[in-house]
Amino acid sequence: MILQFITWNVSPEIFSFPDWLPLLGGRGVRWYGMLFAASFVVGYIIMLKIFKKENISEKVLDELSSYMLIATVLGARLGHCLFYEPAYYLANPIEILKVWEGGLASHGAAIGIIIALYFFSKKNKRTILWTLDRIVIVVALAGFFIRTGNLMNSEIFGHITDLPWGFKFVRYHDPALNGDPRHPTQIYEGLFYLASFFFLYYSYFKRNMGQKQEGFLFGMFLILIFGIRIIVEFLKEPQVGFESSMALNMGQWLSIPFVVAGLVILYRGRKKLQLKK
Repeated sequence: MILQFITWNVSPEIFSFPDWLPLLGGRGVRWYGMLFAASFVVGYIIMLKIFKKENISEKVLDELSSYMLIATVLGARLGHCLFYEPAYYLANPIEILKVWEGGLASHGAAIGIIIALYFFSKKNKRTILWTLDRIVIVVALAGFFIRTGNLMNSEIFGHITDLPWGFKFVRYHDPALNGDPRHPTQIYEGLFYLASFFFLYYSYFKRNMGQKQEGFLFGMFLILIFGIRIIVEFLKEPQVGFESSMALNMGQWLSIPFVVAGLVILYRGRKKLQLKK
């Protein structure tokens, strides 16, 4: 029998604490939260390897990690609230603080990280491109973890498909979707992010691109990550109602400036490199 679709009925919770436990009773540990935290732990280990290679103090890395954590959460949350549902959140500002209820936007995280790293770089007397060239290696890997978390939550999937790897998301209860198999766009994006991580990792450690051409790793990251985002968005269901009437959805419009910025950074970096020769 030929496989027609994959039934996806995975619980978003790994386990729940017993009711009798104080504070934690009845609360569950979710895959998304665990993977989000894992992205910082694994990212720290990789960045430690990078900093040791360049003889930079671990204390500087700890400071960088603090900047990254705050910028990622704050930027991703504000990005979702202001880009996708501004009317609701501006009318109910207290809801913005409820991060645990979901609603994080990668574009907001990207903007928040760039702003935070500008201040970090200035304080530590580094160019912002130097910092970004190194941090994007682990950010690409974090993207893989996040999209895996979306898969475990049965969220952010694609249109109906008759392809044999279409996913029937049993736990997503929406009568309008009819329970038809969908493109597992979380997997499409996640695997591409993972491949981007390996490319950036190889470029830094084997080709020494962090030293050869400032901005190369950051520019490639912008082109790869946001380029695939533009493509995969064509397969996705709208995240909010107003996107249904748009030729390009909000995620695509927000991705275009990042891709253009990546191309400009690569061009300027290559031109600068040629002038030195």
